Amino acid sequence: MPIAFPSHTRCSPLTGAAAPILGLLLAAVFSYAHAAPPADQSSATSRTTVDDDSIRPFHIHVPDETLVDLRHRIDATRWPDKETVADQSQGVQEARIQALVQYWGTDYDWRKTEARLNALPMFVTTIDGVDIQFIHVKSRHRNALPLIITHGWPGSPLELEKAIGPLTDPTAYGGRAGDAFDVVIPAMPGYGFSGKPTGTGWDPDHIARAWDVLMKRLGYKQYVSQGGDWGSVVADAMGRQAPVGLLGIHVNMPATVPPDVAKALNHGEPAPAGLSDAEKAAYASLADLYKKGAGYAAMMVTRPQTEGYGLADSPAGQAAWMYDKFAAWTDSGGDPERALTKDQMLDDITLYWVTNTSTSSARLYWENNNNNFNAAEQQTAEISVPVAVTVFPGEIYRAPRSWAERSYRKLSYFHEVNKGGHFAAWEQPQLFAEELRAAFRPLRRHA
Repeated sequence: MPIAFPSHTRCSPLTGAAAPILGLLLAAVFSYAHAAPPADQSSATSRTTVDDDSIRPFHIHVPDETLVDLRHRIDATRWPDKETVADQSQGVQEARIQALVQYWGTDYDWRKTEARLNALPMFVTTIDGVDIQFIHVKSRHRNALPLIITHGWPGSPLELEKAIGPLTDPTAYGGRAGDAFDVVIPAMPGYGFSGKPTGTGWDPDHIARAWDVLMKRLGYKQYVSQGGDWGSVVADAMGRQAPVGLLGIHVNMPATVPPDVAKALNHGEPAPAGLSDAEKAAYASLADLYKKGAGYAAMMVTRPQTEGYGLADSPAGQAAWMYDKFAAWTDSGGDPERALTKDQMLDDITLYWVTNTSTSSARLYWENNNNNFNAAEQQTAEISVPVAVTVFPGEIYRAPRSWAERSYRKLSYFHEVNKGGHFAAWEQPQLFAEELRAAFRPLRRHA
């Protein structure tokens, strides 16, 4: 999930335990990274090329030695002391992460995931000097609506994999042919098998412009955009930029926090007077995040390079860093195995490991310098295309309709569903697809 700092606090030290300090330091942002090797062999080495507007086939093959080294490192893990509490208040519990890492080192098979991904149509193209790797699945139905979907952190295109079928072939999943999409799922710069930027400037606005280039390069004159977590930030940016052909956006982590509420949160104050029950619940969720759950973002916003050394060197550290968020952000009551399988989580964790993208993905937090929940900082009033919002119950906070209506002046769709969390497409792919069908249905007549 994205969390950023006010500009005057980016380099400020974290001192003391006061909620106001954390509040000033925390707000949301995503990341993703890795470079694409030549077509037909995607080892975990990054590269940046000169601009080449060609679309090249892409095939994954992580070198055997990378996987052998991973298992050796897992076997050599030095574990810390067990937590001194009976809950997760100190972080990921030792027994949970040890069980996951042991399974990773003995039974998990990356090659199955690799084969599954290679069965999809994957490509790479170069935009602004960085290779962008992406999945592009065209529907068999005529007049399918082009859709670009952006993942978040600690997610990846893998979190969107199971939604591809319901989106591209709705008749096979209880839908109708007229709701079909052509689906484009890029890996953000610095994530997965996309390139790692070697300089600064790849913030959400830059990514948003690159996605328009990608869609136009694929031959789409009109399209829609969707995102959760960092993907919501990118989709909002695309809505502000409103490139020719963008018909509308859908987000499942909307930037709806009003200025007065944001101010109270940032200073650790009680909720403002006059809030409805739904608004009070949203305030409580965000206050809890700022006080207890946003330390990871403080590190990535201010010191992505520093935190990267440990994550790049320790598989167990990488797994715990990500598992902590799977536990906190899934609709699972803190037990992520109720929402995602061990293999699903390890697919994503292994992707970050074999591409060595913990640091490059974290730099997106450093690049982005605003609070991604706050309507004013996300400049939602400047979005001039229709905006659709779906609220999932296990999201970090449940955005109230009242805040969404204040934030998005062109709000065209708002719906609260009864299951699913922050990783909506991963946890509930069918429901996620149904929401996109409903949200974008009115825009099809303009396509």
